[in-house]
Amino acid sequence: MDLMSLTNEQQKLLIKIARDSIQHGLTHGVPLPINLENYPEEFQEIRATFVTLEIGRLLRGCIGILEAVQPLIVDIAKNAFLAAFDDPRFPPISATEYTKLEIHISILSPSEPMKFDSEDDLIRQLRPHIDGLIMQEDDRRGTFLPSVWDSLPDPRQFLEHLKLKTGLPKNYWSDTLQIYRYNCELIG
Repeated sequence: MDLMSLTNEQQKLLIKIARDSIQHGLTHGVPLPINLENYPEEFQEIRATFVTLEIGRLLRGCIGILEAVQPLIVDIAKNAFLAAFDDPRFPPISATEYTKLEIHISILSPSEPMKFDSEDDLIRQLRPHIDGLIMQEDDRRGTFLPSVWDSLPDPRQFLEHLKLKTGLPKNYWSDTLQIYRYNCELIG
């Protein structure tokens, strides 16, 4: 799958942009404005990202998109702001919390549909710590980034918890269930 292979310097700059966007949000209430002309071509590629915020290894916010719709650098600035101030699971980040934030960026490869003829067949195809999955059934949709394997290393449990996140019972199965696979370049 198509990953970016960014240099260490580029990765540090992306983390800085995410942090600056959160700081800008604390002061101005909006994401950091991005002038694409100031950044390298790689940062202008249309990519999907998630930004995860932690304090002391505990989740403090995570927002992203699954389909690439805007330049990488814009997506990161926007998702960092949203993770800090608009994750419905948490109150907005405070100035005190800002200084303690650990920022992690996941740059997603394009997703690919998986083909399987049973739940067991799907489970056999899963690649722990590599695959991120998107599950879709009718109007319900959920995803787990590859980092979720750290807390759910068993493929069957991973799939059961993804069903729950998608709004389905953990023992749910249907021939219309759609699963897409992607992987991530992790930064931070």
